[in-house]
Amino acid sequence: MSLNTRVPGQQTAAKRGGHVDAGVITPSHGFARSAFGRRVTPRVMWHRPYILWLLVLDLLAALAASQTAVGLLEKADAGFHDPAAPGGVDGVFVLVANVGIPLGWVLLLAASGAYHRRALGTGTEELKRVVRADIAMAATVSLLALGFKKDLSRLTVLLVVAAALLYTLIGRFVARCVLRHLRRTGARASQKILLVGKLSDALALYDVATRNPAAGLRPIAIHLPQHPRPGETVTAPVPVYVGWELVPLVQEIGADTIAVCGPASLESYELRKLAWQLEGTGLDLVVVPQVTDVTGPRIHVRPVDGLPLLTVEEPTLSGLSLVAKSALDRITALLGLILLSPVLLGIALAIKLTDPGPVMFRQSRIGYQGKAFKVWKFRTMYTDAEQRLEALRGHNESDGLLFKMKDDPRVTPIGRHLRALSLDELPQLINVLAGQMSLVGPRPLPTEDDDYQGDVRRRLLVRPGITGLWQVSGRSDLTWDDAVRLDLHYVDNWSLTYDIGILWRTVSVVLARRGAY
Repeated sequence: MSLNTRVPGQQTAAKRGGHVDAGVITPSHGFARSAFGRRVTPRVMWHRPYILWLLVLDLLAALAASQTAVGLLEKADAGFHDPAAPGGVDGVFVLVANVGIPLGWVLLLAASGAYHRRALGTGTEELKRVVRADIAMAATVSLLALGFKKDLSRLTVLLVVAAALLYTLIGRFVARCVLRHLRRTGARASQKILLVGKLSDALALYDVATRNPAAGLRPIAIHLPQHPRPGETVTAPVPVYVGWELVPLVQEIGADTIAVCGPASLESYELRKLAWQLEGTGLDLVVVPQVTDVTGPRIHVRPVDGLPLLTVEEPTLSGLSLVAKSALDRITALLGLILLSPVLLGIALAIKLTDPGPVMFRQSRIGYQGKAFKVWKFRTMYTDAEQRLEALRGHNESDGLLFKMKDDPRVTPIGRHLRALSLDELPQLINVLAGQMSLVGPRPLPTEDDDYQGDVRRRLLVRPGITGLWQVSGRSDLTWDDAVRLDLHYVDNWSLTYDIGILWRTVSVVLARRGAY
């Protein structure tokens, strides 16, 4: 869509004192709203019914945890046992088990911020806050038992705390799946965003938001800080505006969030003035920082005389966390090979019966610090695949080092199913056990070491992974530049929590078969 010269609301803007010049509306300058008497109700309202459902699920989870302990442990009522009561069960115990624990659990979740809309729906922040509440629950129960001199069963407390965490996470996982489904199938439960900044910066954020609809960000318009040069064509997938004041424009188009894209979009004073103007409007303000692809614990803000200094730490690619990651990888790989051995044997048998040739396919890949190794995979192509590759070069759908073709004639019928569910990658658990790969990391590529030049070489600072940020963000549907950017983002922001989040997302991506061919 080209630059919008017929801006919706021209008449409204004129009534506000603005004027139309060459088809572009320039509204009059406004003043910041007063902070006193402001309306604090947010325009983003999707979280309210979602939080109500979470409250119900969390109450049921705590009640189920309590009943699990009562059903499994004979001494669950230790400290509350009353021989004179019917059945020997004290009425206080029934009240605590069925009312006190569920209400206390919900209060601890609220105190830990587990119902704050900023933490809901995406990322691992919600998981962290639930775990924080679970630790607080264990401490609270211990202190109450000490204060009221109740000799509680330690096993009962442990079981209730563990079960409450497990049931709550299951409930929130189901709720998150429903939320993501709603976001992918329509505009519900999403923030409608006005992108503010240079066209290139705005389109970059637009691509990220539309590529990840489950994040709940739906760009509906772009506002440019400056008029295009004479003769310059502005093309964008959403309406583009120039010269508006942002708050009236947001209200005109029905958005609820302003996203300032790029470092040069607004001067510091203009950004502060915009924040003032948003007071009392219920609109959200999102700022894309100049330091891109750096997140998590690497960023620290330290104010000095009112000036916020953003400190960016070096990536942590060594130390105790890396040792823990390596140990976790190998233990999980060993257990996975043992538990999945019937599945592996069944796949091997299916390959052998449907196509003559070897079951396994081994290929040289470049791994940690540029060292080559042989990766294990189930064979999904015919045995003459390498000889037929040159004839298919003209049909390559990838713009990078990999050859990709959606309907590759070299793939066997059983191979298509294995690739769709990523089952052909399971033998790479052998590489993980050998220390050549990790469960999570950049994708190992079948290229020579000389192909890794410049920024791309940073991928070799960590071990390649069976899954990674590339796989859970679109896999083969992504461009080469996007794949490299995601891999570098992982290297620069690696943490054990990040790995757990990627593993969690891998399950849904594999089941949905997104980008696998």
